Amino acid sequence: MVTPRIFVLGTGNRKKGLELSQFLALRGFELRTLEDFTDTVDVIENGDSFAANARLKATQQAHHLRHWVLGEDSGLSVDALDGAPGIFSSRFAGPNASDNENNRRLISELKGIPWERRTAHYVCHMTVSDPQGHVRAECEARCHGCIRYEPVGSAGFGYDPLFEVVEYHRTFGELGADVKSAISHRARAYRLLEPQLSQLLRNGSW
Repeated sequence: MVTPRIFVLGTGNRKKGLELSQFLALRGFELRTLEDFTDTVDVIENGDSFAANARLKATQQAHHLRHWVLGEDSGLSVDALDGAPGIFSSRFAGPNASDNENNRRLISELKGIPWERRTAHYVCHMTVSDPQGHVRAECEARCHGCIRYEPVGSAGFGYDPLFEVVEYHRTFGELGADVKSAISHRARAYRLLEPQLSQLLRNGSW
């Protein structure tokens, strides 16, 4: 009997977990999320970058759970705001802010900023840790766009209704899941990560 390769998606965000599971579904992993465990670590995301926070999420959970873990940290960087909200994207309007509250604050912060200066990019950093807490693979990718004056579209989550994708001139909120799964920062990061996962499987590290 073949032992399943358990891969834990180290996120408590259900929508992020769904996106990640779509990328990994065809790799033959037995996917789990933090919700499948009762004794996960409450990781303090005190890193100074997306990379640092992703590593914290991956290595601490992996060492504690004794499973391979994918840690992911992502967010929005707006040029006119010197890169904010950045690593604070999920709590831009406060510790327990909703997506709508974060979007409203972003609109407020950009009030009066002309279209040509509303450039921004999403960032996603992915880190894979082995059960001993050692980083075995990682990558980072971006998706460039501009910030609309008002939200448009109901698909996606986070800042998606405000983020207009350069290639499409439409927001992720308008484009929907199929397009986002192909061109988003998370999709691009996974395409960079996938060859590293394949190498780990081929050389028997997993």
